[in-house]
Amino acid sequence: MGRVFVAGSINMDVVATAERHPKIGETVAGRQVLYFPGGKGANQAVSSAKQGVPTSLIGRVGDDAFGNELKAFLGSQGVDLSLVKETPGAHTGTAIITVAKADNTIVVVPGANARVDADDVAAASLTEDDVAVSQFEIPLPAILALFERARAAGAATILNPAPAMACSAELLDLVDILILNESELGFLTATEFSGTGNPARLVEAVRSLSTGDKIVCVTLGERGAIALIDGQPLPIAGRKVQAVDTTGAGDCFVGAFAAQLASGNTIPYALAYANTAASICVQRMGAGPSMPTAAEVKALLSAGRPPRADP
Repeated sequence: MGRVFVAGSINMDVVATAERHPKIGETVAGRQVLYFPGGKGANQAVSSAKQGVPTSLIGRVGDDAFGNELKAFLGSQGVDLSLVKETPGAHTGTAIITVAKADNTIVVVPGANARVDADDVAAASLTEDDVAVSQFEIPLPAILALFERARAAGAATILNPAPAMACSAELLDLVDILILNESELGFLTATEFSGTGNPARLVEAVRSLSTGDKIVCVTLGERGAIALIDGQPLPIAGRKVQAVDTTGAGDCFVGAFAAQLASGNTIPYALAYANTAASICVQRMGAGPSMPTAAEVKALLSAGRPPRADP
């Protein structure tokens, strides 16, 4: 079994729940304020670790109460924190999240996450059996450095380009597997998607990103996912569930997928597994704490629950 190395953000999520999202300039009454461990890097690391795969997180927290709380939580989830640094004089990353009718809006204040650099990833000792994962909530030079190390070691690389932003062709060339949602796909391909799901348009957009042997997977929420592998589209059927909070669902997918890849499973199986894990995640509040265990995912898979139609 290989290991998963996740370089990414570590945040405290401050969640306000309300009946609906406010319009610009409007104030609405909220229901409650909740605090959850989060950050895309931390979420993906927890998702991977809870599948029973050795998982190391590379990142930074501040020298404050949030940082201490987050390290305690991550350690309790089985995440290796030996590559997480405490940054004096910086606050821990914070996300301000509004949840209404299971949909969310998020404002992220990076804090210590903005200090992650190439030196932070230098201590990661990768082998050809390992998987390196990152997202766009830490500086791009750190991601480039990690993927260069991974490529040199023969390890697989997974990029979740979120939040969407422009990046260099040099970085994309180092990516083996690109996992993104419709919004991010639209940004990277300058294409507008309605969210209703048009497989032909999705595949056309995905092909423009699938250079060389790169695998591209677009997550579609309750409609499942669609991947392009060796030039052929592979639809992953959705699962109809009662969503409570979609925060962290994409991170759950990425982490669970990376864990299955590090375990030596096939890409199609890993995608179906990750989609099932994400369907469990959205039925719980919070990001980090909502990640399911391997036992929960396998129980749902073995139950033979009929999936929804392909997207």
